[in-house]
Amino acid sequence: MFPSPVLGIVLALVTQGASSLPPQEEPFRVWIEPEHLQIFLRHLPPTRTGPGTGKRPVLIIHGSTLPSGTSAAFRIHGVSWMDDLAARGFDVWALDFLGYGGSDRYPAMNEPAAGPPLGRSADAARQIGAAVDFVTQHQHVTQVYIIAHSGGSLPAGLYATQNPQRLARLVMFAPVMTRDGPRDTTTMRSYGLVTAAEQMARFSGWVPRGQAQVFDPRDLARLAEAYVATDPTSSSRSPASVRFPLGRDADAADTWAGNLPYDPAKVRAPVLIIRGEWDPITTDADARRLFDALTSAPIRRDVKISRATHVMQFEAARDQLYAEVALFLAADLPERRTTSSPTQ
Repeated sequence: MFPSPVLGIVLALVTQGASSLPPQEEPFRVWIEPEHLQIFLRHLPPTRTGPGTGKRPVLIIHGSTLPSGTSAAFRIHGVSWMDDLAARGFDVWALDFLGYGGSDRYPAMNEPAAGPPLGRSADAARQIGAAVDFVTQHQHVTQVYIIAHSGGSLPAGLYATQNPQRLARLVMFAPVMTRDGPRDTTTMRSYGLVTAAEQMARFSGWVPRGQAQVFDPRDLARLAEAYVATDPTSSSRSPASVRFPLGRDADAADTWAGNLPYDPAKVRAPVLIIRGEWDPITTDADARRLFDALTSAPIRRDVKISRATHVMQFEAARDQLYAEVALFLAADLPERRTTSSPTQ
């Protein structure tokens, strides 16, 4: 028996704009109530049989600023992370939070930025819940695997603690974890603006001085163009910029001040922490704290990939990221607590 729809979800297959998607990719929109706004889901069914065949659906959760179209679904050399998982036999889904990509914008985003940050973890966790309900009903299953990137790990962690029966495994890709330091979110606005140049400078700036760049400049140029196109209002500003809710940034600020929006000890699913050697958002100390806090997870693994940053899905190390995550999702994991420690 499957759970009844919650949050006033109405399931609707997207008909407009579908011609721009790959032939095998299905777009859907899901109602979120009481806001009466729709989130966007993209679905890529398995393209081959492989280790993911017969496993639970995979739902990918993006972080701050980048929606699914310029993250999990962005193709480099003709292959995206979603493509890779589908080729391994997984049934793959990706969510755009409200305010991003193909999802509706909060009405406040059509006004000058003011008021509290939009899309905080509690709100975003409800959206994840709506997406999980849609996916499980559509695929006639009861559980999913979740891959959450960066700030998306915060609402994903909250969802995992609120709905442990719905989550089979959790991948924390470059997660945000508590630190000790003062942070003031009271002056944050409802949403922010970022240009393509600012976004790309941020990405390339994570590589340590003196080290060779891990991006192909041509990929960055294509990503920049695609990123600006994710906001239909981008060309109305000069230079063109993308609006994004600042809820994820406010969540991160609170977390770095020691206030995590969820309790890792209440996560009951097997967890993979995966991060780059050069990631300033998820350091060795951050990963250690999260690993140690996941006391109820029957399996805990921590993988650090060399010569990679916070956005390794675009970098030279992306194939290793894809392989490690697929291995974790496809593995026949024992139902017992692990004593292995994280890599340093």
